[in-house]
Amino acid sequence: MATSVASSPRKSLAEKVFKRVGRGGYSYYLGGRSGSGGGRSSGQSKRRCGNERDLDLDYDEDDGTTMELAQIGAERTKNVLILMSDTGGGHRASAEAIRDAFRMEFGDEYRIFVKDVWKEYTGWPLNDMERSYKFMVKHVQLWKVAFHSTSPRWIHSCYLAAIAAYYAKEVEAGLMEYKPDIIISVHPLMQHIPLWVLKWQGLQKKVIFVTVITDLNSCHPTWFHPGVNRCYCPSQEVAKRALLDGLDESQIRVFGLPIRPSFARAVISKDQLREELEMDPDLPAVLLMGGGEGMGPVKKTAKALGESLFEKERGKPIGQLIIICGRNKTLASTLESEEWKIPVKIRGFENQMEKWMGACDCIITKAGPGTIAEALIRGLPIILNDYIPGQEKGNVPYVVDNGAGVFTRSPKETARLVAEWFSTKTDELKRMSGNALKLAQPEAVFDIVRDIHELAEQRGPLANIPYMLTSSFTSLI
Repeated sequence: MATSVASSPRKSLAEKVFKRVGRGGYSYYLGGRSGSGGGRSSGQSKRRCGNERDLDLDYDEDDGTTMELAQIGAERTKNVLILMSDTGGGHRASAEAIRDAFRMEFGDEYRIFVKDVWKEYTGWPLNDMERSYKFMVKHVQLWKVAFHSTSPRWIHSCYLAAIAAYYAKEVEAGLMEYKPDIIISVHPLMQHIPLWVLKWQGLQKKVIFVTVITDLNSCHPTWFHPGVNRCYCPSQEVAKRALLDGLDESQIRVFGLPIRPSFARAVISKDQLREELEMDPDLPAVLLMGGGEGMGPVKKTAKALGESLFEKERGKPIGQLIIICGRNKTLASTLESEEWKIPVKIRGFENQMEKWMGACDCIITKAGPGTIAEALIRGLPIILNDYIPGQEKGNVPYVVDNGAGVFTRSPKETARLVAEWFSTKTDELKRMSGNALKLAQPEAVFDIVRDIHELAEQRGPLANIPYMLTSSFTSLI
């Protein structure tokens, strides 16, 4: 009795594929848009592969045309593109923290790119955001107006849509050069335009897109986009805003602010750190910072501390002072020329902040979210002496209302508080230190990368197909 056997859908698809790409090689256009400007040039947008190993094909011994879809690209290194901008040091710091955590957790399983696509591929005003931001925060009323005037959705949506239309090909080229499997935005202006590009390319099901918000409390509405796979919020306050702006609960995770892995891992004791950093082993220490640019009343506060931490009756210091001047060389030079009655160390831009914070007992800083999160992990009571209107304003009540610090813009008041903490109010210092540790989320960056990894693992076979095959499979399926 003769029996009929239906042809296998898998084999049928494989035959179509090999009819298109052939066994020896293939060509493709990014996202299937021939001549669309998806690459940096028409020559760059085409690729060719000359061996089956790159395709990761699984041939049947009896029929050499069978392709296992689930295995295509399954073992290949995945590309992660982190989008940031140097508008403030926090975005780059968070991006680099995520990069380092990926490497520590998953080794070579992911290839990480930290890029400012706007600066590298577009024109004004996107490629000039860093300079514009620095100018406006030096004239804070300008920044305040810019922040609040662009908050209404209809305003920033129209603006970003116009920018996207004008720089569509350039942004597309910038993103597609890295062929990302995962895109991570750590900047409020890095959601809308890249997501539109993915939509134009038909790549939403292939590319995972997540947002990592780097503002602790108050943040600009452009952070929130309902098209993301995940929105990682540093606090419950930010998560509530995400819900109000249209995100679903399933998209939101509250892990904390991503901080350099060196802060989350065990460090040597305070005594050992002070010995390594050549600090006085017995005197309590205060860390004074002005951010990466050495902003704020650093000089006035340092001089006030120099007076308050010296006990005139006994003629000896009651504390020591560490000043981080960042890139402000003029500030560092001015402070070095001063005559100090107490032990003082003056530093420029530092790459080992986990050590300096670990060696100190409290910190004075403006309300930058990254510095606050790092200080909390080290259990440092915080004196906030300034903030940038808009995104940093909400950080003040976040610290003060949770009992982890105080706010004052007066250098003399700041110096008085530190002197009291180091002499008559040591219990208050200890209590605030405990509150800071309760707020700390040292594992946040690892929680974020693990969750992103889980998202990548949950994706179906289509997500594992290399970019070079995406076009062919999209048209066939």
